[in-house]
Amino acid sequence: MSITEFDADRPPELPRRRRRGRGRRRRGLTELGMGDGSREGAVVEDVEVERADEFDSYYGRPVVKAPPWREPIAVYLFLGGVAGGSGLLAVGAQCTGRPLLRRNSRLIALGAVGAGTVALIEDLGRPERFLNMMRTVKVTSPMSLGTWILGGFASLSGLLAALEVDRMTGERLPLGALRPVLGALEGPSSLGQGALAPLLASYTGALLGNTIVPTWEAGREHLSYLFVSSASLAAGGAAMLTTPVPETRPARLLATAGVVGDVVAMRRMKRSMHPLEAEPLESGRAGTLLTWAERLAIAGGIGTVLGGRNRYLAAASGAALLASSALTRFGVLYAGLESVKDPRRVVEPQKQRLAARRGAGITDDAITTAG
Repeated sequence: MSITEFDADRPPELPRRRRRGRGRRRRGLTELGMGDGSREGAVVEDVEVERADEFDSYYGRPVVKAPPWREPIAVYLFLGGVAGGSGLLAVGAQCTGRPLLRRNSRLIALGAVGAGTVALIEDLGRPERFLNMMRTVKVTSPMSLGTWILGGFASLSGLLAALEVDRMTGERLPLGALRPVLGALEGPSSLGQGALAPLLASYTGALLGNTIVPTWEAGREHLSYLFVSSASLAAGGAAMLTTPVPETRPARLLATAGVVGDVVAMRRMKRSMHPLEAEPLESGRAGTLLTWAERLAIAGGIGTVLGGRNRYLAAASGAALLASSALTRFGVLYAGLESVKDPRRVVEPQKQRLAARRGAGITDDAITTAG
């Protein structure tokens, strides 16, 4: 080492002490095949299998972190479906000349979307977080698009509900010069509500399927259909519960179609999944809720078809359909949160799909390799 004239003022260096455990660290790296730098070694050990049905994940933690969603999210999923289905039903009632069904559906749509938004904000913790989601529009994000769909639907529902309340009170609302303006906007607003209604009912299914939660991700191709069907039977049930029987024919048709779609979509979704991914939908608290959801849907559907013209039976069937839709949303939420707890539900389905792709000779993409 060369010494310059400036080194004269430097204090003498003390002998360096050897760090404890350095040899152990080097030995550990050598055992992993990394000590000589000749090859890449494993940083995290493979999942250890003690029994065929038991995994020990890294540090005993879940492989996938559960989203911080609680029961208010399930309430929002349910009420958003009711609002979307009711908005679509209101358009049908307007086109077929059913003023009572139109009025009730519009009021239900506003009440449901308003209460659902409160549940969503409660889960977020602070209202400004909801407003922050509306600062940008991201086409590839179901959450970003869903926020704008929710805001647009709520605005149109508020305008249409104000018109209905004004009519109910004999035009006594203090609207003043706004009354003719709102009346002129009723047609376009109704069409806009009808256009946004299916999107509001379905985007939450796409939102759940876009996560890495095993059960939700595995059902991404079916969740939107399931939620639309559940929204249809719920909206039909709400209309049957609040509207006189002579005007409920469109509601009964919507509810019947929703029951068929709900049962078929749930069963097809389960069949498309790996058994470990479908297990949370069939066991535990989620399995119990979904079992009762299917029973109530079938019972409400039968009551709708056979006794929909009887006021009391129609109301009972409508209540059963509403309960079925709510249980479906809670069951799907609980199933997803349960699915992240067992590492098998992440590891085994991925290994099986990887082996299937390799067996089919697919090795030229970003998922599989020839090695």
